[in-house]
Amino acid sequence: MLDGASKAFFHLLAHSNYLKKLASRYGMRRPGSFARRFIAGETTAEAIEAARAVEARGLLHTLDHLGEGVASLAQADAATREYREICEAIVAAGIGRNISLKLTQLGLDVDRASAVDNLRKVLDRSDAAGFFVRIDMEGSAYTEVTLDIFETLWGHGYHNMGVVLQAALHRTETDLPRILKLGARVRLVKGAYKEPRSQAHQNKTDVDEAYARFMKVMLEGSDYPAFATHDPAMHALARQWAAERGIGPERFEFQLLYGVRRDLQSSLVEQGYRVRVYIPFGREWFPYFMRRLGERPANITSVVRSIRDETRAGRTP
Repeated sequence: MLDGASKAFFHLLAHSNYLKKLASRYGMRRPGSFARRFIAGETTAEAIEAARAVEARGLLHTLDHLGEGVASLAQADAATREYREICEAIVAAGIGRNISLKLTQLGLDVDRASAVDNLRKVLDRSDAAGFFVRIDMEGSAYTEVTLDIFETLWGHGYHNMGVVLQAALHRTETDLPRILKLGARVRLVKGAYKEPRSQAHQNKTDVDEAYARFMKVMLEGSDYPAFATHDPAMHALARQWAAERGIGPERFEFQLLYGVRRDLQSSLVEQGYRVRVYIPFGREWFPYFMRRLGERPANITSVVRSIRDETRAGRTP
């Protein structure tokens, strides 16, 4: 895990228009371009192709159309229409029906009521086709409003959805029982956002201890928990605790990111566990990509090499 300063640096880069323009030129241009390590593509068709490849390996998946933080209601309406169209394309393709989305993509920063209405539209379309919708968590500034909207819609009968909680945040100590009381499904992550000390643990040991503690609670008292981590130590703990309590592998799942630790994905499946791959796609992939780099600095070398090769190829007659 990067220290706080390094992680903040990558989040700063994620908002650089110059880097975004440069990355957009080279990142997805060819099948071997650097961003395709973590991004399935820019179109729904490419995402579906990636999902089929994932299924062929015995894995589950969830598709996430990237594009958080829209700045107008028109953009939010467009994102809502796109998600409904994505649902239709998934049904037509015959692949697993599971999607993830962020509320700021549906207009939360512009108008809360409109964002709620847009989420209803996606849930209505997806529920009719048997989808499960995961409401992704964003930075800590959005935690309360995200959970509040989730609880409100859950109370109105929208049960084809789940939410994400971050082990790094101090408030998850009370947020987890709050959501489990509803009977809703939770995806537990460590947390990819740079947060202040007042809001989150700052060192790996504290985050790991919190993750393990929450994981145990979820195994013992929640409906089909999802443990999203690439940490083999956390996988081992979950497997051990589940075995000790007679909890079968069909009652929970591990979740890993597209392009990350594919060896670990396959190993878990071979051992009989359910593994879901989070497949991001879309034209607004740069902020997500930078967060992945911030989590795994070893990837920087391969990215730089890829840009160099792409540049040279572009100059070849």
